[in-house]
Amino acid sequence: MSTLKIDISRIEQHQEAVKQLMAFAGNERIFLFEAPMGAGKTTFIKSICAYLQVSDTMSSPTYSIVNEYHTKTQNPLFHFDLYRLRSSEELFELGFEDYVASGNYLFIEWPELALPFLDTYLRIIISKENNNRYLYAEIIRPL
Repeated sequence: MSTLKIDISRIEQHQEAVKQLMAFAGNERIFLFEAPMGAGKTTFIKSICAYLQVSDTMSSPTYSIVNEYHTKTQNPLFHFDLYRLRSSEELFELGFEDYVASGNYLFIEWPELALPFLDTYLRIIISKENNNRYLYAEIIRPL
């Protein structure tokens, strides 16, 4: 299994980091973000959206659970924050399976409840090490 490690300590590094991540991801459209509160998940997702030419104003979906954004080509992508959900049933009631089946990009923060709905995805971990932030990525596929 191959993994990717990228230094994302400074916002100026994000543009190049996103290029590397997107090349690594290939056709994968579901990105799961794991990191402690305040580690920069939403900030990095904003950098990915800028790369994908999102034309909408972005905000954290902490209270709305999911935000829909459109690119300049009008393709939708979805940004989820599952922190406030307590069960997979709540996610099912949101129609999460339809989002997964859409083939659009899904960026999911606090993804634990989403795992039963997914076969393949890009797992992204953001961690702090010696006052730096690193992004680790690996593609998870069924055996």
